[in-house]
Amino acid sequence: MTQYQLYMKSGVPKSSIGNIVNCAYDSVKLRLIHEICQGLNINISDFFNSPYFDEINLEP
Repeated sequence: MTQYQLYMKSGVPKSSIGNIVNCAYDSVKLRLIHEICQGLNINISDFFNSPYFDEINLEP
């Protein structure tokens, strides 16, 4: 999925999606994650249930 496609599905501004993808933010607001999840038709708890969020995979 392209950034544009995600923007179209979620309504999150393309600039915000680009900043997330390029790690330009120190942190991302939960509201943005929620809007992206809604656009992808997934539950926010399912999003955070990913192994990517296991402590061993998180940078200090």
